Amino acid sequence: MPKRTDLKAILVIGSGPILIGQGCEFDYAGTQACMILKKEGYFVSLINSNPATIMTDPDIADATYIETITEESIAHIIDKERPDALLATVGGQTALNYAWSLSKKGILQRYNTKLIGVTEDTIAIAEDRMLFKQKMTEIGMKLPFSVIAFNLDDAINKAEELGYPIMVRCSFALGGKNSSIVKNQDELRSLYNRIHNDPLQKVLNRTLILDQGLFGWKEFELEVVRDNQDNCIVICGIENINPLGVHTGDSISVSPIMTLTDKEYQEMRSRAIEVIRALKVVGAANVQFAVNPHNGEMLIIEVNPRLSRSSALASKATGYPIAKVATLLALDYSLHEIGLDIIGGNVAAAFEPVLDYVSVKIPRFQFEKFLGAKDILSTKMQSVGESMGIGSNFQEALQKGIRSLEINRSGLEEVSNDNKEILNLLTTPCSLQIYAIADAFRMGMDLESIYQLTQIDPWFLYQIKDLVNVEYEIATTDLKEVTRERLLQFKRKGFSNQRIATLCNSDLYTLQNICREFKINKAFKRIDSSAAEYPATSSYMYSCYEDECECDPSNNKKFIVIGGGPNHIGQGIEFDYACVQALKSLQKLGFETIIINNNPATVSTDYNIADRLYFSPLDEEELLSIFQKENPDGIFLQFGGQTALNLVKKINQSPFKIMGLTTELFEQTENRYKFNHFLQKIGLSFPKNIYLESKKDKLDNVFLGSIKLPVLIRPSYIIGGSRIKFIDKRDDLIDAIENLEYPILLEEYLVDAIEVEIDVISDGQDVFIPAIIENIESAGIHSGDSTSCIPPMRINSNIQNKLYEYAKLIALQSGIIGFINIQFAIQNEIIFVLEVNPRASRTIPYVSKYCGVNLVEASIHCILGKKLSDLKLKTTAESYVAIKKPVFSNDVFSNFILGPEMRSTGEVMSFGLSFDEAFEKMQEFPTKQGGQNHKSTISLQDIHQTYLKECYA
Repeated sequence: MPKRTDLKAILVIGSGPILIGQGCEFDYAGTQACMILKKEGYFVSLINSNPATIMTDPDIADATYIETITEESIAHIIDKERPDALLATVGGQTALNYAWSLSKKGILQRYNTKLIGVTEDTIAIAEDRMLFKQKMTEIGMKLPFSVIAFNLDDAINKAEELGYPIMVRCSFALGGKNSSIVKNQDELRSLYNRIHNDPLQKVLNRTLILDQGLFGWKEFELEVVRDNQDNCIVICGIENINPLGVHTGDSISVSPIMTLTDKEYQEMRSRAIEVIRALKVVGAANVQFAVNPHNGEMLIIEVNPRLSRSSALASKATGYPIAKVATLLALDYSLHEIGLDIIGGNVAAAFEPVLDYVSVKIPRFQFEKFLGAKDILSTKMQSVGESMGIGSNFQEALQKGIRSLEINRSGLEEVSNDNKEILNLLTTPCSLQIYAIADAFRMGMDLESIYQLTQIDPWFLYQIKDLVNVEYEIATTDLKEVTRERLLQFKRKGFSNQRIATLCNSDLYTLQNICREFKINKAFKRIDSSAAEYPATSSYMYSCYEDECECDPSNNKKFIVIGGGPNHIGQGIEFDYACVQALKSLQKLGFETIIINNNPATVSTDYNIADRLYFSPLDEEELLSIFQKENPDGIFLQFGGQTALNLVKKINQSPFKIMGLTTELFEQTENRYKFNHFLQKIGLSFPKNIYLESKKDKLDNVFLGSIKLPVLIRPSYIIGGSRIKFIDKRDDLIDAIENLEYPILLEEYLVDAIEVEIDVISDGQDVFIPAIIENIESAGIHSGDSTSCIPPMRINSNIQNKLYEYAKLIALQSGIIGFINIQFAIQNEIIFVLEVNPRASRTIPYVSKYCGVNLVEASIHCILGKKLSDLKLKTTAESYVAIKKPVFSNDVFSNFILGPEMRSTGEVMSFGLSFDEAFEKMQEFPTKQGGQNHKSTISLQDIHQTYLKECYA
């Protein structure tokens, strides 16, 4: 049926800051939803507190409220905007929980605002464990044997009856929050008390469900879509390699499903459709199953009646735009009325994708950032991001996924040769388990023994065993005698040139020459969603080693943007924001655009965000193959964070042009020794320091009249302050420098200094400086972990003028065109330069949304040769204060002290007429009477009335 005509305005709730368990996949879903709603002619209001996202850019919605997401703030926006409908299925668990609460309390009904895509009853049934159990039992679905507990004594008694270990689940939970495998009464008591003290859980539902332990069962997910005519399709099946007991977000996941028979899959498919029909979801839902590996018994675990973390993965694995389709279905379109440009032109969305390739998602962890954090995977999600590899087979996709993680691994490299350690890694699920399995095969352990320890399906174990066998074959191969056929077999199993070279005790360039001589070249295939049954029209590519190449590059003037890879602490969604803005800016100028990235959760890997998308590891071998196929007019590295920037040296050796940057300019700012020499040359101050080139430089000589404790150890070429250490004791310094890679810089710590940050755009002759960012915490706390303020509050006009002067001097003297991010420290009114980054920084979205200028677009213009004087840039928000506050995933990792290494996972932003008002509005539980009802609760578009006007002459 046609879309609803009774709706004119729709409010979308975003997911808020990036947290472990709720990441940038909801920015992807929410962005798609807002764009579709606007295209359909609706007035779209949006509330989201995250400044780093594309979603909160003012051209995505009609009225964008960068406010903390609370009942009060949503209600206030509803009162102001009077939306006819609320879409809450694209903002993760946060949006769903608040929608349910607003409906339950009658706030939506008071304003005649309807929930679309899901109802209050559907949310309650899916999220309340007791109601969910009742509903599933009604329709004949099998669930794990479980009991409901209403208080601690009840839980203890019922756990004894059930028998430990048990799985404890909580209603309305995010990322496995407040769930856990409980092995005894003390653990159960501790978990209950934690849940009891959770403010949000008190608001929602404090009942617990105690499940029988299904440990060792296999876990599967199906992404299902339903329209209001009761048509249902399954978009994607996902198999988690880790057995039940490891959160799906922390498990290595594979599409399509590998280890079920067709009969088993069809039964699972039928059950998933029956469940989504019973819940009456209109749009997308994620259904999770457990399967007993010994007898095939199948149980329903849970249902998410919304776009899930896996929806983004499924969309990128299949090429099917689930968020787009789900949004249109919420408007009452049927699947047959929605056209998709994936295969053979425009086809109805009512088809189920079929894959003739394999995608493997691998989570990325950062336990090392948190003191005492144990690398043990359980029911609570702990990964900070993910990569995805796509290949012709599982082995190729797995190895490409590993190479994409940016953890200095080119394959299943050894983690230990100690038998006891390997056994421990096999027994306890952890981030290193997949590599320990390979080590176990290397030490001669048989497959059955490894299965008994890991409970990972033998099919996957056999694939790893085969890769280990091939590794041995490679290691015993004489490259002078290797045949083309044998080398091609190695490549088809996902072995990179670097990995083969390492195994053969050779070097990368020797392998490259042999491949060139044998004419072993990558072919690029299109994600067509139909297993080649229809002609592919998508421009979404992956590499393999087959005969036919489908990329079909054009001769148009084109540019490639290198993405930021998997999200991790220090390199997050703000770089995806910069990449997407770069692509949009280049397209507006009439150029063809290409993005290369491997993060399945982001907007930049949406198949239609660029003219062509290459899903690929960001390493030299893959990138140069793409460059050679496409022959671009230039490559942009400034927008993908340090991941992209660190590729300068490798790409600079190729014939392809890097835009706005050279190896020399990169070295001048990223190499600490050369950086200090540069500052000295232009006459700017920097903290006292000493440069140690090797361990031969003795500390006794270093400290004679040079610098004093405390000091910072500053390595070169870093992101998020990784490996920077604060040392205030001589013995600690001696211990620290023994274990570091040289050369290193020892820098005297500036006590009680104010840190400021400035983003500069340079055209080579002039600069544009939109704002000065003042960090509230003292210098020495990583800027990503500091609360920041625009405009500065404690810096007088004289110092501000000097900061502008110094920033301009650095930018013009550096020779960098485009973005330069500069960090200063002010101590006793003396300005010190701390750091210069020749790229877009994590503050670019924050500053852009404050000042009302698309800074990425301005940077693109400058890099392409336009002068700032022609752009006529002007900031518009000077009467407001904007505060950016870091958010830490404290419910996952809480044992840390703020320092020079970044540990926050996300951030929130708020505007106010004063510092106090802006700061108060960011609080999740406001302290003032009326909390969120500030008179400056105003949309971004109203703050920047000139933003949407053409900025460029």
